[in-house]
Amino acid sequence: MVLPFFNHKSVETLTKVDIHSHLIPNIDDGAKDIEDSIALIKELTLLGYEKLITTPHISDMFCNTKEQILKGYHILKEELLRRGIDVEIEVAAEYYVDDHFETLLEKEELLTFGEEKYLLIEFSYFTPPYDLENLIYDILLKGYKPVLAHPERYLYWHQNFKKYRELKEEMGVLFQVNINSLNRYSNEMVYQTAESFIRKGMVDFVGSDTHHMKHIKNLKRSFNESLYKKIFQQNSILNDSLTT
Repeated sequence: MVLPFFNHKSVETLTKVDIHSHLIPNIDDGAKDIEDSIALIKELTLLGYEKLITTPHISDMFCNTKEQILKGYHILKEELLRRGIDVEIEVAAEYYVDDHFETLLEKEELLTFGEEKYLLIEFSYFTPPYDLENLIYDILLKGYKPVLAHPERYLYWHQNFKKYRELKEEMGVLFQVNINSLNRYSNEMVYQTAESFIRKGMVDFVGSDTHHMKHIKNLKRSFNESLYKKIFQQNSILNDSLTT
């Protein structure tokens, strides 16, 4: 079991709800077992989170079904209750956009969050999605609100900021920036792209995208960045609208 080891006295999240994490054990590249899940959740609560919406991957690499995710979620939720850990936890999914996703979309078998039916999606980091405009149209037609996970990480749009504006202003896609993109955790271009979103008021959600303890450690660093505070000063962040 990984024990909490960070000093949280001087740092805290500015939102009480996290909408992106990988906390269900042994289901994707996040928590490896139940003890790992519990340790990560304890650390997130120490950082000030009161509600966690965990979002396992559904992709060609992680062929999870809705039923498998819900089973793992209920096991985790029961364990939190048994241990007396006071945090609200819900479940959705992070969908990799591919042919399988389109099949799930057609069947309307998707895990969403919020009454608005927010749908967390991600693309390949290296290859632009095919026929994106029609895909987003189909998502909206089904009554979902698409939320693009970590848009700052899609390398092919870094030199084409116009595409980001089209996604938001013309297609109605909401943007969820990873908090750890704000401390250059990935690379300089990812940081600069996230900074541009923040400065232009294009951020709708922030997410921890927690997979492991290294992410927790970097969250603490990110919370101390002035750019993190600017998110809430210059953008209308929707995370806390999901409190119950």
